[in-house]
Amino acid sequence: MTGFGKGQTKSSSTQIKVEIRSLNSKNLDLSFRCPSDFREREMFWRKRIADKLQRGKVDININREINNELKSGVNLNWIKTVMLELQSVSSETISQSDLLMMALKIPVKNDHSDITEKEWKDVDLAIDNAIVSLDEFRANEGYALQSDLEKNLLSIESGLSSIEPFEEERVKNLKNKLIRGLGEVQVDKNRFEQELIYYLEKLDINEEKIRLKFHVDHFRQSMIDGDGRRLGFISQEIGREINTLGSKSNHAGMQKIVVGMKESLEKIKEQVLNIL
Repeated sequence: MTGFGKGQTKSSSTQIKVEIRSLNSKNLDLSFRCPSDFREREMFWRKRIADKLQRGKVDININREINNELKSGVNLNWIKTVMLELQSVSSETISQSDLLMMALKIPVKNDHSDITEKEWKDVDLAIDNAIVSLDEFRANEGYALQSDLEKNLLSIESGLSSIEPFEEERVKNLKNKLIRGLGEVQVDKNRFEQELIYYLEKLDINEEKIRLKFHVDHFRQSMIDGDGRRLGFISQEIGREINTLGSKSNHAGMQKIVVGMKESLEKIKEQVLNIL
């Protein structure tokens, strides 16, 4: 299921921001971005996130801001220290502008030792907060998704109830159609009734109605577990029963209702893809 979560921690020297974005996917696919100073803990964080999210296409972005750095990422303390050291080793007085130009050409020293144990814990906390935020986002989306699925299930059930008044009319229409087709031909009345009953039995939809109602109830119960694969299988069974109703309807009014039921089912199938 799609989602977005954000976690943030602050200290006197650093600020940690973690953003997690997820898209629907059957398996877990983690994309991880973090500062090079944090690489030694990447595998630990990957496992931490995988244990809690389990599946989805997930993008994690960890950003570290040092309070004495400019927004451009230039470390002011580092620049000042380098300028003083350059001036101290020079036999001549160098202008501040020249010192600055020389200092900017010297790469910043990457020393992991300046990351304290507290900062590691801050990152852990920011990640946990981002996961909680992501879960809340997913939960809110889940409630909206459940509401939409329920609306379409009710639409199918309503169509099922709307079919019933047409069933008796369908029998009368079929009988009249057969009689008109025979014209003036003399037939045995009892034999005609037997053949009519046999024909109507082939068009009987009572079993399809019972199975469709069962599948709708099963779908509704399975929504509680949130198993997208199972919901996908059940929606296929619902589709089979609706198609059979359409092929057996033999009535324009019933076929129109079946088309509406199919439209509701297609909406359900689209939404189920977000639960996988």
